[in-house]
Amino acid sequence: MKLNKIPNIKHADSDNFFLLSGPCAIEGEEMALRIAEKVVSITDKLKIPYVFKGSFKKANRSRIDSFTGIGDEKALKILRKVSETFNVPTVTDIHEISDAKKAAEYVDVLQIPAFLVRQTDLVVAAAETGKVVNLKKGQFMSPDAMKHAVTKVTDCNNEQVMVTDRGTMFGYQDLIVDFRGIPTMREFAPTVLDVTHSLQQPNQSSGVTGGRPDMIETIARAGVVNNVDGLFIETHFDPANAKSDGANMLDLAHLEKLLSNLTEIKKTVNSLK
Repeated sequence: MKLNKIPNIKHADSDNFFLLSGPCAIEGEEMALRIAEKVVSITDKLKIPYVFKGSFKKANRSRIDSFTGIGDEKALKILRKVSETFNVPTVTDIHEISDAKKAAEYVDVLQIPAFLVRQTDLVVAAAETGKVVNLKKGQFMSPDAMKHAVTKVTDCNNEQVMVTDRGTMFGYQDLIVDFRGIPTMREFAPTVLDVTHSLQQPNQSSGVTGGRPDMIETIARAGVVNNVDGLFIETHFDPANAKSDGANMLDLAHLEKLLSNLTEIKKTVNSLK
């Protein structure tokens, strides 16, 4: 997959990693535009190819009273507005077959959640839209097994596919990143490291997922050093009050320093090739 195949992506010829970043969920128009404006400013300065991320709905929730969204069409229209306002591509995750066609009318990249990546009909529905498909590696899957998910997309005559590692279950309430998986998955698709979801602490007794945002830079640095193609970082200007995944999101105020450090590391890595 070539980055310049993603509509409106800037700095596609940069030697830098690319970035998928934004809030976990679309909570409203003002918050989405506020986050996008800041991230666009940072990535333009650092010449990082950027795709705005926001879930138009959340289906994988621990409790029935957890926030799931503001309404599908309303959230998708906000994603379109972000794209039109800042001239950047957007990505959102889908959960049902019918979501594929619906979301494809508004966004540039369709993402298959980790828990659903083995659902053949869902993957095929995403692939058949002709959009770029981002396949998140199941927390229960080996890196090598992801080649079969990639093949499902390419067998639909869609070569625009990438995979994202978001950690592997380690016991009941933790995740680890096995960095040996990056070169393995890069053999069959561009590979993204989902830094923030890799630091989740799921299955808490409260029904609210925990996280280790203090480890974000540690995991991100290791990913860049190990030649990951892209990074996935959820961010919010007020993580403590975010309606979804606040426990593992990066505070937006820290994003520029993080990306600046990672860009310098990437330059060093490039010089060693």
